[in-house]
Amino acid sequence: MYLLEINPLVLPDIGLVFWNTIAFIILFVVLKKMAWKPMLKAIHDRESGIEEALSKAEKMKAEMTALANENEALLHKAREERAVLIKEAKEQSDRMIAEAKEKAKSEYDRIVADAQVAINQQKNAALTDVKNQVGALVIEVSEKILRKELSNKAEQENYIKQLAEDVKLN
Repeated sequence: MYLLEINPLVLPDIGLVFWNTIAFIILFVVLKKMAWKPMLKAIHDRESGIEEALSKAEKMKAEMTALANENEALLHKAREERAVLIKEAKEQSDRMIAEAKEKAKSEYDRIVADAQVAINQQKNAALTDVKNQVGALVIEVSEKILRKELSNKAEQENYIKQLAEDVKLN
C-alpha cells in the first residue's frame, strides 16, 4: 500500500484551488478593466507606427528609384549633349582648317601669279634692253663702216672682225 499512497504536496487542497481561481478571476477582471485596453491601444499604436514606417519606407524607396532614374536620364542627356558639343567643335575645327587651307592655297596661287607676271615683265624688259643694245651696236657698226670708205673688200672684213671683237656683250 505504500505505493498507492499519494503525496499531499502533489494534490492541492480544494480550498487552495478555489481561492486561486477567485484570485485569478479578480486579477483577470482588474487587468481587463485597467490594463487590457491600454495594452491593446499600445499594441495597436505600435502596429500603426510600424505600418506608417513601412509605408514611408516604401515611398522613400519609390522616390529613391525615381531619383535614380531621373539621375540616370540626366546623365544620359548630359552625355548626349557632350557628344553633340564635341561633334560640333570637331566640325567647326575641320571647317576652320579647310578655310585656312583654302586661304593659304589662294594666297599661294596669287603669289605665284604675281611672281610669273613680274618674271615676264623683267624678261620683256631684258629682251627690250638687249634689242635696244643690239640695235645701237648695229647702228654704231654701220656708221663706222660707212665713214670709212674702204675700197678693198678684205680690209672691210678685217675691220668688221675687229669691231666685233671690240664689242663686249653683257
